[in-house]
Amino acid sequence: MKKIIQGRVFDSDVSDLIGVADFRASSQGWWEAGLYVTPQSRRFFLAGEGGIMSRWRGKEGIVELSKEEACAWIEEYLGKVEDYLKESA
Repeated sequence: MKKIIQGRVFDSDVSDLIGVADFRASSQGWWEAGLYVTPQSRRFFLAGEGGIMSRWRGKEGIVELSKEEACAWIEEYLGKVEDYLKESA
């Protein structure tokens, strides 16, 4: 998946995957997303998809995250930040 946000390219095919999480509450509220970091600029983003009641609104897409947002996402869905951002910090 690839998207340009404010002139920056976010491409899940060439970025480093940090981890994947999903949520299966209902047929409309489900989602699945991968947290990535770009190889050169080290920018974080989510690439995912979900039901119409999720942040993805029934589509797939990419959302840029700040480092703080990425750390919060890791803590909520994956575990300890230190276990995932050793090289990406």
